[in-house]
Amino acid sequence: MAKTEKTGPVATDDDWQAERQQLRTDLGARMKAVRQACGFTLEVAAQRTGLALSTIHKIENGRVSPSYENLVKIARAYEIGMERLFSADHEPTQTTRLTVTKAGQGRKVRAKNFEYEILCNAIAEKKIIPLVTRVENRAPLMRDDLESHDGEEVLYVLSGRVELVVEHYEPVIMEPGDCAYFDSTIRHGLRALDDDEARVFWACTYTDVAN
Repeated sequence: MAKTEKTGPVATDDDWQAERQQLRTDLGARMKAVRQACGFTLEVAAQRTGLALSTIHKIENGRVSPSYENLVKIARAYEIGMERLFSADHEPTQTTRLTVTKAGQGRKVRAKNFEYEILCNAIAEKKIIPLVTRVENRAPLMRDDLESHDGEEVLYVLSGRVELVVEHYEPVIMEPGDCAYFDSTIRHGLRALDDDEARVFWACTYTDVAN
């Protein structure tokens, strides 16, 4: 008789939808807490970020996922390091200059078209934001799907196949082990090409406006 192989629980679409909404809700609550701690009303936040007041309101209430570009805009407008947006309200300000994130223990954040696992979040005011990112499969990227922001980025494909689109260059198909480095000020975007899970290690430079 053939042996039956034991398998773990299989995540369903409903499970993922529920997790995605929880990540969105948690991020929104943290962003609202940070804004209020800065003493900004929604109107002031909209003026400082350049985002529509309704957009900030929807993000804070977990109704929409912000893009990475909008996360950068918000952090800079609030004059904080990006790690503040990913820290729980009870976490004290960290002054350590060494931190280690064990596998799978980073803070998860849901953003538009991506799920980020924030690594090494205990160091405050970092100049590099390290992420492990789950990339969604979606339609070919158009110009309006691309975004840009200050800084530079490097990505390394861990699993699956992704397409990197950087304005003025031909799209590049990347597979596990492939690495790319590019200027973030040029419009860019990333999408998974298959139904298999696509994950990349993604590091982005970040400079606070106060610097």
